[in-house]
Amino acid sequence: MKIGVYQFYPEWGQKEQNLLKIREAIYFHKNVDLWVLPELCTTGYQFTSKAELTALAEEFPDGETAHEIMQMTADLQNALIIGVAEKAGSDVFNSAAVFEKGNFLGTYRKIHLFYKEKNYFTPGEEIPRVFDIMGARVGVMICFDWIFPETARTLALQGAELLAHSANLVLPYCQQAMITRSIENRCFTVTANRIGSEERDGEKLVFTGMSQATDYTGVRLAQLKEDEEKVLIADMDLALANNKNITTMNHLFEDRRINLYK
Repeated sequence: MKIGVYQFYPEWGQKEQNLLKIREAIYFHKNVDLWVLPELCTTGYQFTSKAELTALAEEFPDGETAHEIMQMTADLQNALIIGVAEKAGSDVFNSAAVFEKGNFLGTYRKIHLFYKEKNYFTPGEEIPRVFDIMGARVGVMICFDWIFPETARTLALQGAELLAHSANLVLPYCQQAMITRSIENRCFTVTANRIGSEERDGEKLVFTGMSQATDYTGVRLAQLKEDEEKVLIADMDLALANNKNITTMNHLFEDRRINLYK
C-alpha cells in the first residue's frame, strides 16, 4: 500500500479553507491508497470554551466535512483518516473519522485527553478499534494515546498491521517513542502531525511536525521536517506485520506471561 500523510498548518476556525488545502493535496497525489491526516485538522486545536468548540464541531457522517471527504474518496477510490471535532448530542469528541471509497466506516474517539482538552472534550469510552481499510487491518489512535503503550498493544492484539496515528504534538518525545511502539507490536506505524503554532487566551502552543512512517521492525521509512508543509508517501507491505516471530523460538504474543503482569 501507498500510505500518505499531509503535514500542514491548519488555520484555526477556518474549516472551509482547511478542507480546500486537504482537497488540493490529495487530488494532486492520486496514487495514494490511504491518507492519514493530523488531529483536529479541520478546526484547529486550541479552544477557550465548550461553546466555541461546539460551534465548530460536526456530526458524522451527516455534516459538511463528512460529505466532502466521502466525495473525495469516491472520486479517487482511496481511503482517508482525518482528525475532527465530532458532535454527538451534548458531547463533543476528539475523533478520527475513517472513510473508504465514498463510504463512512466510523470514528475512533480519543480515550486519553491531553492537557486542556479535558476542559472541553468528552473522552471516548470504547475500546480502540481496528478498521478493515483497502484490504488492510488499520488500528486508529490519536495524539496523546501514544504515551500509553496499552493503546497500541490493544490494537495489535486485534490484528492491526498498521497503526494510524493522527496528532497535534507539542511534546518532544512521540516520534522516537513510535519506533518503540512498532518494535514492541511488530506493526507498521504512521504519525500525521501538524506544523505551526496557535496562541489563544494567553497561551501559545508550538507543534512539532516531523510526521513519520516506520516499518514493523522500527526502521523509520520516512520523516518530514519540523516546519515544512509537505506530503509524505511511504510504500508498505503490511502483510509483513502478521509475522510475530521475533526468533524461531520467540513469538511476540504467545511468549507473554500475562498471569505475571499486574
